[in-house]
Amino acid sequence: MMNNTTVGVDLAKDVIQVCVYSNQKVRSNTEMTPSDFIEWLAKTKPVRIVFEACGTSNFWKQKSAELGHDAQLISAKLVDTVRQNQKNDKNDALAIVQAALLPDIKFIAGKDRTQQQMQSIMRLRELSVKQKTALHNQLTALLLEFNIRTSNKM
Repeated sequence: MMNNTTVGVDLAKDVIQVCVYSNQKVRSNTEMTPSDFIEWLAKTKPVRIVFEACGTSNFWKQKSAELGHDAQLISAKLVDTVRQNQKNDKNDALAIVQAALLPDIKFIAGKDRTQQQMQSIMRLRELSVKQKTALHNQLTALLLEFNIRTSNKM
């Protein structure tokens, strides 16, 4: 059973800022390494964990849910409007909690692993097509400098 604790998590490249809020008070707002955060997730009783939507948030949402937590993603724009002080990891984690506690908030669904894998394949395919087209155009232009003409078929 979930308790009334909300945890706001700001994900950075090397550190994770974790703000624990319960009974209308900030209980802690600490910086962790990713391995420390996984250990913390495993040891903590199930809570509501809210991540700001970013590049790694789908992974952390999935990992938190696997460990029994109610994991949610929230819009970065919403967090920006709620933040009251200067931008830093600590204030961002607190703003995530504050945004999550607002009434009528729509959370972002996020992706499961299969969706992430499909998105990765599609992005790589799009990049491959762009590179192929660019290479074809470059080679055609270079050959034209020597008055060598090629067909436009790729």
